[in-house]
Amino acid sequence: MAAARPPSVDSVVRRLDDGTVPRPLVVETVRDVIDRARQDSTLDIEAEARRRLGLIRRAFPRRVVNATGVLLHTNLGRAPLAPEAAEAAAEVARGYSNTELDLATGERGARNAALERLLVTLTGAEAALVLNNNAGAVFLTLAALAAGRPVPVSRGELIEIGGSYRLPELMEATGARLVEVGTTNRTRLSDYADVDEPALFLKVHQSNYRVVGFVAEVSLPELARLAEARGVPLVYDVGSGLLDERAPWLPPPPPPWLGGEPGVRQSLAAGADLVLFSGDKLLGGPQAGIVVGRRDLVARLRKHPAARALRIDGPTAAALTITLQAYLDGRARDLPLWRMATAPAGEIERRARRVLGAAGVDGRVVAGTSTFGAGSAPGAEIPTAVIELGEADRRFERLLGHTPPVLARRSAGRLLVDLRTVDPDDDDSVAAALAGS
Repeated sequence: MAAARPPSVDSVVRRLDDGTVPRPLVVETVRDVIDRARQDSTLDIEAEARRRLGLIRRAFPRRVVNATGVLLHTNLGRAPLAPEAAEAAAEVARGYSNTELDLATGERGARNAALERLLVTLTGAEAALVLNNNAGAVFLTLAALAAGRPVPVSRGELIEIGGSYRLPELMEATGARLVEVGTTNRTRLSDYADVDEPALFLKVHQSNYRVVGFVAEVSLPELARLAEARGVPLVYDVGSGLLDERAPWLPPPPPPWLGGEPGVRQSLAAGADLVLFSGDKLLGGPQAGIVVGRRDLVARLRKHPAARALRIDGPTAAALTITLQAYLDGRARDLPLWRMATAPAGEIERRARRVLGAAGVDGRVVAGTSTFGAGSAPGAEIPTAVIELGEADRRFERLLGHTPPVLARRSAGRLLVDLRTVDPDDDDSVAAALAGS
């Protein structure tokens, strides 16, 4: 008996095309499934096509509720923007903007001049430059100031961060010659001094790990004095973007979980000629890489051909401007990152009990800890309360399938839901997702 003839592509497409996936992708998917069905007669064409379209649909960018307790979750876009910052970005994106226009003269203006003014005021630097991310800032700095020349870096600071970013590989791509100095756990000033004719000294904050025990590192002021004596710049990649280690936007004293994080302002005051940091980590803004420091060095970076390839767009500049204004106006505590980080554990516990009760599922509320993540404040833990549930794998998948998706954390066979990283307006959505899990 001859095998049943597969249905036409058009007939299947008509049944599956609901407008949520572009029609060309629906046609392509259905055609691929029908081709496969010619080799596998047991394949349910419509079910398989529906499954594949579901995967395509879920891969499109969309809002996700972060219930992991990781404040700067790299997979979820790191810091959520303040509503005002998001609105400013949307307003610029909807039409034209003064990206490179001087509204006082009607002539072409300097890109991001307002951002530079804000950053100079906030950090005490002479000049500033904003790029697309901090890796771009490191790349441009080395390409402009050290191509073809040696750059000493402590072996204890040769970092690797998420996404397989490795500092030695980035340095190689810029043309700078990495010179490893010291050992993994101990580096002395003499190790840097022994390097002949360095282009610059590069110090890198150990943003996502700590080396403890029998350790030694060269302090920033010590390295600054050596750099000055040798007549070369000192570049400090602080990574996380804490503007001021005193955190004056929070009630004093600074919270203990910020201990050990270098402040941009203090790093400049200690002698760094350039300080590089992220806009989307402890700054609490959009993805960006920021360079602040000496005017002559920033000018060299700005003139390098790669600067154009690494610049930010208008919507990002608008969001970052609003974020920086919050710091200058004394309102940084209201940024989503700092509001979440400083919420009392008791408040999180009360919300957790309300959500668990509304969900109507078996579980309990227990003490836990939230973390910063994204290579910021490694090892720092913020006391919190979490909803603990069984059947972690099944519930984890069900929560991801909810609208909007809810991402929780799995640990030792239990599912942990931490509302510290959930906007209170999304508590009902979390409860509904748990109820359906």
